[in-house]
Amino acid sequence: MGKSRTKRFKRPQFSPTGDCQAEAVAAANGTEGEEDDGPAAELLEKLQHPSAEVRECACAGLARLVQQRPALPGLARRDAVRRLGPLLLDPSLAVRETAAGALRNLSACGGFEVCDDMVTKDIMTPLVALLKECSAGLDSNEMSPQEKKDQNRNSIENIANEAMNVLWNICECSSRAVSIFNKEGCLEIVLKFLSRFPTNVDLAISVAYCLQTVTEDNPELLKSFSDPGLHVLESAMLSPVSSMEYILLKTLVAGTIWNLKDIIPSKSQAEIINAILKVLSDVLDLDAGETVIRMQEAEKQRLEAAAETEDVLESASRDALIEDDEMEEIPHKRKVRRKTFVSDLLPSTDRELRETIALLTAQQTALEIIVNMCCTEDPSDDEWEELSSSDESDAFMENSFSECGGQLLSPLCLSHEVHTAFTNYLIPKKIFEKTAFPNSTAVDICSRSPTWKSLIRKMSTIQCRALVCLQSLVSLLDVDHLGGPAALQTLAQHLSQLLFSQPDFAEHVDFLEAISSALRALLQTMASKNISQCMTPNQLMTLCTAGIHSGNTGVRVNIVSILGITGSVLAKEDGTLETLKTIGCFLLEVATKDPSLVVAGEALDALFDVFADGKEAERASVQIKLLSALKEFQPVFKMKIRKEGRGKYSPDQLCVLDNVKMNLRRFVAYQETVEKRLTT
Repeated sequence: MGKSRTKRFKRPQFSPTGDCQAEAVAAANGTEGEEDDGPAAELLEKLQHPSAEVRECACAGLARLVQQRPALPGLARRDAVRRLGPLLLDPSLAVRETAAGALRNLSACGGFEVCDDMVTKDIMTPLVALLKECSAGLDSNEMSPQEKKDQNRNSIENIANEAMNVLWNICECSSRAVSIFNKEGCLEIVLKFLSRFPTNVDLAISVAYCLQTVTEDNPELLKSFSDPGLHVLESAMLSPVSSMEYILLKTLVAGTIWNLKDIIPSKSQAEIINAILKVLSDVLDLDAGETVIRMQEAEKQRLEAAAETEDVLESASRDALIEDDEMEEIPHKRKVRRKTFVSDLLPSTDRELRETIALLTAQQTALEIIVNMCCTEDPSDDEWEELSSSDESDAFMENSFSECGGQLLSPLCLSHEVHTAFTNYLIPKKIFEKTAFPNSTAVDICSRSPTWKSLIRKMSTIQCRALVCLQSLVSLLDVDHLGGPAALQTLAQHLSQLLFSQPDFAEHVDFLEAISSALRALLQTMASKNISQCMTPNQLMTLCTAGIHSGNTGVRVNIVSILGITGSVLAKEDGTLETLKTIGCFLLEVATKDPSLVVAGEALDALFDVFADGKEAERASVQIKLLSALKEFQPVFKMKIRKEGRGKYSPDQLCVLDNVKMNLRRFVAYQETVEKRLTT
């Protein structure tokens, strides 16, 4: 059976104003296309205007319009992509930049379908041509005054930045775009842009995002990397600048270099891995909550100082107006004054926010890279993780994995170099620290500021990513490298505390999925090493009762797996009859009533684990009438696989379901012998 690597994290879609989905509800009435055809038609018509200023304004209007989801169908009908594409090569640099900005927003807010449609409509041809012209423009040594030369160079870099974002968005959504990237030799161009990181970090960050995307699972591109190209990446990753934007840049480049590990000479692998993990370790060392507090205070002080400056300027302006009135009395001696805007004198109003977002993004990215460094060959479907029968040598299930090409799951693995570097840089400890809830003071500060409020979600995302990282590391590292049995028990208590300190935890789906995945991996490791569990039966059932009603399939799979792991441990202990009966009834209910075959299969798998062995388990199975319930459900399960399987589930899932079906038949036969022995 084909294998694939662990699901990689993808960045959320870019939204220049915050939420591209804000207008989605309006689309439900079915008239949104008609409503938006008016402004769309007018703006698209102005793209052909002879005045560059009019074309630029039209592009800017479209950049705003495409952020409204209801407007997208109308723009598609009017072929907006083909009409915007030629403006990427407009004689006016300002038009090029705004056209690229409109396409950037369209590709970010439109999602996969829009991006794929952009490739179909040949947006890559003018986009690649624009990137080549930008590259040539940066190389040119035209004889012109320095000021004009610098201004032109800045415009070219701004255009390149917008174009890189379009390229990044499209390549992330379309494999055809990545193929064109390879064939058109775009690598050399983007590496040239990246080399400008000492003077233009924004452009470098856009390039780094794109490179991280196109180097993933792209062996054809890896062949194109030369030593100078690798040197550019290395220089960017090892940059001594420590501002938050550069921290983000170095993190993204570290992810790109990890993608290139297959072309790095073996003698350099350990050194490169250490350099990558040094960057990630340094990122995770920073306290995001304290940074939010400090930067928000810095913004407050700067704005207060700006208000004082504005008062001074207004006072000076009034004095100047009085002077102007006096000078009007003197013929031919009127004083000409340039109007002064406060914005001319002040720095960007959101620089502290931008820097803080850069740090939070860097930490999230670092955690995602760590997860992606953990190689695996499990089924790739997002809603089917490790759904298989128990690996333990139960008498009734010997050789149950002989079909479908052997074991369904390969164990996670880390190379010796990565394993050592993880330990040396205290990666597990730093990930553990990031699993805590966000700093309450920072959350409170952000909640009171409309511009900072979105950071609350970013801080929560970091926590969820850390929990996913924890899941991977618990599965990967030896118990000793995790601190020993006592440390695992402490970790289990920590996760339980995180979970049950939130009365409404079931409402936070991302958090519940992440923490249930971490708990599942931890409890599995503890069970395999005979380390005593620390969740009480009441806590266990509280988690399961809340989680099993989640609309997220992954959460439900985790819940029944946790029950199976815990139940299999309890089955070997005395005095656990009532708890085993509760677990058995719960799993039986899920197996027979959950609408997803994925969850039903996992619940059956858990039942096999719990009631495979042990005197208490045998007594419990008889008392809850497990055998008769499974006999009744067996033909129903078989029919569901036959009717629903081909349409809803992947080949990997169907292979696992076939194994579960076969093991169910064996388990029923095993239970018949148990019941016969106990009732005679």
